[in-house]
Amino acid sequence: MTRSRIRRRSCPLHETEELYWLIEAKGGDVGLRRLREGWAQLASGSKALGAYGHRTILVGASVRPDDDLFLTIDHDLHPGQAPLAPAGSDTDDEAAGLGNLEDRLGDSDDALIGAARAQMLAYLALSSAPVSQLRTVPVAADRASRRRRSGLTTPLEDDSLTLALRADARGAATGTEQHALRVGIRSMGLDDFLSCRIPGTEVHLGMSRKLFAACERLHEEDLAIARRTPGLRAEDQPPADLELSDEAQEEQRLTQRRIFREQQEEARPRLRPLLRDAYERGAASDWSDLLRRPQEPELDLEGDESLHEAATPETYVAVSRYDLPPARA
Repeated sequence: MTRSRIRRRSCPLHETEELYWLIEAKGGDVGLRRLREGWAQLASGSKALGAYGHRTILVGASVRPDDDLFLTIDHDLHPGQAPLAPAGSDTDDEAAGLGNLEDRLGDSDDALIGAARAQMLAYLALSSAPVSQLRTVPVAADRASRRRRSGLTTPLEDDSLTLALRADARGAATGTEQHALRVGIRSMGLDDFLSCRIPGTEVHLGMSRKLFAACERLHEEDLAIARRTPGLRAEDQPPADLELSDEAQEEQRLTQRRIFREQQEEARPRLRPLLRDAYERGAASDWSDLLRRPQEPELDLEGDESLHEAATPETYVAVSRYDLPPARA
């Protein structure tokens, strides 16, 4: 999926301000089912931009057996929604429902599995990045102290406890060796979340030790299931069967994924204690041990004034202030 921001000069809907576009393209033997999948992907992306006006565009391209090119383009306009109600309001609580998995990690093993699975792509990006591209950022360890603006997220520029603890840590940093400093900030009430800028973007993603350890354990279990599911991993897939249509090959892949998901669910009772143990042990682990590398990522106490930072109980995100849309009136 591609996100673009384009200033429209003229169109029937009289769009005269900056508008985000979400574009999804489907190729191959494109039929109605593939197009429906595309709209489902666009609907998920549209939720992330829900507060801002944006247009969703679906493109389908297919080369027919007689070499004719079939092309379809469809679009929809989303004018944007009002900002979410302040955290703690009845509306916010109702909207959050059971979706706030990170609020229940302490007492729900299923919530822990769900949160680890939801953050798996972020985990894979962090675990595969060179140490030179990783850093750890200090965030107040007391999750309950963070004042939320909406949902799970706390903008860190509004988190007075994190700001005060960071200032104290900078004052204690002069002449202190990195390992001792990392231990020291934890005794002060700070966690250092692992973070990395996603290549090609101005987005920094990160997570806590505990969630990272849980993701690692879940990933190991998923890999074991994938190895038992013939053809699921890309490196295990046989050459494309030219006698099968794109539709039939896609059906094969969907069957393999269904088997994979069924095995994941069958493994859930066994996973609960495994992930709980990893989650609890992660709190006292060094990042070098979790990353299985000899060196620790750099501890960043100075910060970057060009970034807007935010945190959930177990994750971190920062974006360039210069890459954000203008604030709504």
